[in-house]
Amino acid sequence: MNNHLFVLCSELLNYETFTGKYAVTIEPPVDTKSNTARKLLPSPMAFTLINRTTRHRVFAKNRFFFSTKPYNSQILKLSFSNEKTNYRMQISLANLLQRYGFPPSQLHSFISKNQFLLNSNNLNDLDKSLSILLSFKITQKSLVSLINDCPGVLDVQFLKKWEVGVLKFGDLGLSPLVVRNFLELSRRFEIDPDGVFHTMKVLKGLGFSEGTLNRVLEEFPRVILMNEGEVCRKIEFFEGIGISGEGIERIFSFFPAVIGFDVEDRLKPLLDEFCHWGFGEDMIRKEIVREPRVLSMELGEFSRCLELLRSLKCREPIKWKIFGEGAFRAGFEVKLRVDCLCKHGLIRREAFKVLWKEPRVMTYRIEDIEKKIEFLVHRMKFNVDCLVEVPEFLGVNFDKHIVPRYNVIGYLRGKGGLGSEVGLKDLIKPSRLRFYNLYVKPYPECEKLYGRFSGGEVKSRHPVGLWKLFKPPSYPESKEDVRNMKAFMETLV
Repeated sequence: MNNHLFVLCSELLNYETFTGKYAVTIEPPVDTKSNTARKLLPSPMAFTLINRTTRHRVFAKNRFFFSTKPYNSQILKLSFSNEKTNYRMQISLANLLQRYGFPPSQLHSFISKNQFLLNSNNLNDLDKSLSILLSFKITQKSLVSLINDCPGVLDVQFLKKWEVGVLKFGDLGLSPLVVRNFLELSRRFEIDPDGVFHTMKVLKGLGFSEGTLNRVLEEFPRVILMNEGEVCRKIEFFEGIGISGEGIERIFSFFPAVIGFDVEDRLKPLLDEFCHWGFGEDMIRKEIVREPRVLSMELGEFSRCLELLRSLKCREPIKWKIFGEGAFRAGFEVKLRVDCLCKHGLIRREAFKVLWKEPRVMTYRIEDIEKKIEFLVHRMKFNVDCLVEVPEFLGVNFDKHIVPRYNVIGYLRGKGGLGSEVGLKDLIKPSRLRFYNLYVKPYPECEKLYGRFSGGEVKSRHPVGLWKLFKPPSYPESKEDVRNMKAFMETLV
């Protein structure tokens, strides 16, 4: 026994060796480069017999802390018992959440952030809470989102109150998404169902239709935290600039967030900015009703968009497309495209720079721009910042320009036919003929991938028999005409 040592290994960083009634704690060495502990000892829960030479090597590479106090085995057993119980609770909770549609990929992070759910000795309350939530006909996606955003809604006493309160909303025809929003706000701000029901009656009394009311509560649920006077001030403001009741309902339906805007600090200064650029009240009123999201512009944003449009240097046909529906609409279209570029990672200054360098971007729909950016990032594996250096990527045709060139370069890269790496600039900027001569013509198999200048039969732009219409008509020549021509020629000689 003197020449050997029994070592008990575990998954922890500290390994414990029991020699008699005293405990020896072994701390494995740490690799300073990777900042991880090197596991020199055997696999977990395995006993290994170590001779004197191996023991000397292990003792030299590890730091030992000896204690003369007797080792209490009851503490170790209690610790293992608590960990085992906690582990079982996590498994039971994960199974319960997964049974109600919670994604397995989110279980670990959700349970680790909400440890209070493990303190319950009985999972029946959680099961009842989830059952009540499903009885509200909330979709599975909305249910998962609600539990992630506000885990406090799993309180069974809170849900029992709402189980009774939701019955009062039956006559209002509210959608399950509205109920989901009510539950979250009610739990966060401690609002009882009766208070929410009173706010609903107030909004109904203002003349909102059932569809508009659902739309407002789905997109801007915080309206239930506002009093009646705040909502009435927005209605009076729109009536003051000449918008009819039908137009006001359209504004609230298509852009519900406007209810939360302040009249004096936001809406009135925005209208003054529109007037400052020479737009009349009739045009402003017409554009607001046509596209209520115009009111989402920050103060000064509309001016910056119009200044960009005035400084554009592009061909006249492109300008005609940009200003086809008027300068007011064109300024708002610039704002939408700036927001789209910022959503994908650019800052506002870079987004304006891209639009100024490549005005053709404003002639494409938002869906087409997002399609190009997703292809650039996920398929071509370029960073979105490359658009600042090569804005032409967003101004060319996706199917006729981007995809064929990417297919050719991808084929040549896989074959090893590229002498150097081809960047986004070399892929987009060359003309069709230059790109064909550089990358397609030397490799005949790439002609089908490229699809241009392939040497095949070129389709005519006109019908086959159209050339006959341009052939000059022939007239019959008489003998008299022949004599006249000969007489004319003799005079020349």
